[in-house]
Amino acid sequence: MSTHVDDQADGRLDRMGEGWQLRFVRTLAHPREKVWRAIAEPEHRDAWFPQQIEIDGPWEAGAKLRFVSETPGGSFDGEVYVYDPPQTLDMRWGTDRVRFDLAAEGDHTVLTLVSTLGELGTAARTGAGWHTCLDMLGFDLDGAALPWTGEQRWRQVHPAYVRQFGPEAATIGPPAGHPVLDEGS
Repeated sequence: MSTHVDDQADGRLDRMGEGWQLRFVRTLAHPREKVWRAIAEPEHRDAWFPQQIEIDGPWEAGAKLRFVSETPGGSFDGEVYVYDPPQTLDMRWGTDRVRFDLAAEGDHTVLTLVSTLGELGTAARTGAGWHTCLDMLGFDLDGAALPWTGEQRWRQVHPAYVRQFGPEAATIGPPAGHPVLDEGS
């Protein structure tokens, strides 16, 4: 099994002009085409991405998206900025921008996820969220069962993001009723 799980906050938070960006770099022991399918194709993406994505028409720059979730306040609109298989998917995800870049490195793939945040106060929750999603992606690519639920994993790694990014990056948490707040998960 190639899945590497680390409870340390491996996302980096950087100031970019007037805004903030979270950056994750993960090396996955799978070819780029397989990782691309996991990002772009719903039958694979639904295993790790936090919402289902609806699109009206083909995947291309300018396409309108709808991110659908059953959590309170969890559905919202987006837009495709770049769709360049099997290398780049860049999209507006609500008020944030999310970009996935895939680089082939032998029979591995270096995945870089950059999330441009609408507000600094969401950085710790968003960092823990993307950390969890990328862990889930790794397990899915490996064909391995998850050792925790997404909500449990988020609760495991969130404190590390609060410590790393600071209290000003943790002023906005998940909305009331969100599953990560339910300790019974």
